[in-house]
Amino acid sequence: MAPVAMFFVIIAVAAITRRSAVTLDEQSNSYVRNWAPVQLPLTLLMVNTALLLVSSLTAELARRQIARQAALSPVLSIPGVSLGREREIPWLGLTVMLGGTFLSGQWIAWRELARRGFYLTTSASSSFVYLLTAAHAVHLLGGIVVLLYAAVLWVLRRPIDARRIVVDVTALYWHFLFVLWVAIFAFLWLAG
Repeated sequence: MAPVAMFFVIIAVAAITRRSAVTLDEQSNSYVRNWAPVQLPLTLLMVNTALLLVSSLTAELARRQIARQAALSPVLSIPGVSLGREREIPWLGLTVMLGGTFLSGQWIAWRELARRGFYLTTSASSSFVYLLTAAHAVHLLGGIVVLLYAAVLWVLRRPIDARRIVVDVTALYWHFLFVLWVAIFAFLWLAG
């Protein structure tokens, strides 16, 4: 997670540096700042943030669910012992679904930016918006792939300890991605 965080810090520093840069306007023969503010689809991005928050909560519930299963697995291995049928909610599946919905929301946000006239190459500011949000989406997609891997381990009935490690690490990464998204969103909103 540290290299991912540093990657985004470097991009943010580059955006701040570029925002404060001045260039020579040959027509007026004066120095100007040409950072064009990007009109973000704030409502849509807030909905996406809420989706990612809920998915972080479902990832945590999946982590707790598998920790409980791992703690009870020695007891369940005793012949004749049954703890009854506990209703299992598919928290991993819900997390994947919410993550996919977040990615769909990002696609809609990019389409809305384009509708407003902000494309990847429109200005330096719009380029940084697309770069930050697309890089986050790629990292989130990687998290979804690992969540799907954890689901495959469950379907294949792999040992509970192996599944728990994957879910623990992925849930931690997922929480990190949520915090990272909040930081990116705040940065884009404040940087204008």
